[in-house]
Amino acid sequence: MSQHDVDIAALRKDYTRAGLEEHTVHSDPIVQFSSWLNEAITAEALEPTAMVLSTVSESGSPSSRVVLLKGLDGGSMQFFTNYLSRKGRELSGNPNASLLFFWPELERQVRIEGNVERLSPEASTAYFHSRPFESQLGAAASPQSQVIPSRVALDQRFTELAAANAGRTSIDRPEHWGGFALTPSMIEFWQGRPSRMHDRIRFRKSEGAWVVERLAP
Repeated sequence: MSQHDVDIAALRKDYTRAGLEEHTVHSDPIVQFSSWLNEAITAEALEPTAMVLSTVSESGSPSSRVVLLKGLDGGSMQFFTNYLSRKGRELSGNPNASLLFFWPELERQVRIEGNVERLSPEASTAYFHSRPFESQLGAAASPQSQVIPSRVALDQRFTELAAANAGRTSIDRPEHWGGFALTPSMIEFWQGRPSRMHDRIRFRKSEGAWVVERLAP
């Protein structure tokens, strides 16, 4: 190892901000999640709604990417994407997925597993039209996850679409773009603690009810 290299094996941080006990978590994990999310927003965490979405292909290959949580409704987590993108196609073929939130400012993470369904066209359209006009153009112009010849070609698609809709403040939602809702079957709350003795409280659905368990760190 050269003198300019960082010894990543030696990098570590002790977590000391807080603890997590069974009697302090809400009996409804969605309420508990909402509380932690609000605390992350109040703490001005960087991108508090950012979450790692993991999907699995038909051949069993996993893939992950960061997307943004855009709604909590009826106990489900909502996000939006291109249905023809890799994640969109994988979710259509295998609706089992996981989400991961990490808020280092609060030394917390939340792991969520569950089943994904598409939102209604009406819900997708309503959200699409709530986005800035430039974001609408970007969603329509980008053939997400497909191989493209160059950045120039992508920018040209955007420019042409913008010119074709000059003077407008909104465009029609592309049929291939819309929302998904993940309904959790498992939610784990992780609070960093000193000496790597972290707190892990898991909620898992069993016969329609939530079972609360503590996991070893």
